[in-house]
Amino acid sequence: MPKTLTRKAPSDFKTLALNVQANASGLSYEGIGPPLNFGQVLDRRQPLPLSETETFQVELANLGVSVRLTLNWQGRDYWVLVRQRRADRGDVVLKLISGYVPAHELNLPLLTAIQEVAEECLLETPEGWLGGRFGDTWLPTPYQSALRYRQSASFSLSPLSGAARPIRCGNLTLIERPRAYVHVPTSSLQLVYDLRLELPKDTKQLSLFHVDEKLEEGKLVARLDRSKPDLYLIPLQQGKPCAELLTLKQGALVPASTRGIFLAESFAPQEGWLVKEERIRWKDWVAQQGLEAKKLQPKVACS
Repeated sequence: MPKTLTRKAPSDFKTLALNVQANASGLSYEGIGPPLNFGQVLDRRQPLPLSETETFQVELANLGVSVRLTLNWQGRDYWVLVRQRRADRGDVVLKLISGYVPAHELNLPLLTAIQEVAEECLLETPEGWLGGRFGDTWLPTPYQSALRYRQSASFSLSPLSGAARPIRCGNLTLIERPRAYVHVPTSSLQLVYDLRLELPKDTKQLSLFHVDEKLEEGKLVARLDRSKPDLYLIPLQQGKPCAELLTLKQGALVPASTRGIFLAESFAPQEGWLVKEERIRWKDWVAQQGLEAKKLQPKVACS
């Protein structure tokens, strides 16, 4: 049975709409208008009549962040994806860890990004759950009251190479240089941070779980369902993705079916600053990347 971890009011979340200016050299954004709650943001996330891909000024519904998280496990790198049923779009996709940026973090979206890692990506070892840190900053342990976090060991997050074009919040340049795109179907700006997750050296029998909040009876509820880990790995070879999908349970890599799988829009083609698709089929993404499908035998955990 799923375990309830947190329950809170969605009205606690407030953000701002955005004014966005873009050209071939870079993109800048700033918050505008009155604070918006979660429901008001969803109402604004409607298709955007924008055709110019490089140079434009536009008002958008919200700022979102995603994390392309690279996990190193037993000497090999993997991208981390999570499964999500998107009620506002009526689909189920595998996507990057992501979330909405609140108003008070619009000028520091990296903080939102690392908090999303702490909330959505749960790492369990036989000794307990792993907390984490980014540099000298400890990540929150949002489920402290429901889960036993380890005190003597933690994972670490660090930035990988950034995008070529600078992104600014007002006059402040985001030094981590996230990739940015305007998602046309939802009238939103998305920043994608490239981060690496390093595990403690003694980590064994690792299991990965995804936790996401769902709106139930007016409350945002987060639950852990061990029967549906909903967290997947794409192995990398020399930094490039392979056409394989895996799960990790008690230290063992298990191949997952890619039949009928869709990936979220961050995997779809980007034209200038724009992404125009809601999602992309796994097989179309594999073809787009020029990959060959492979099968990986389950890897037995080290005891």
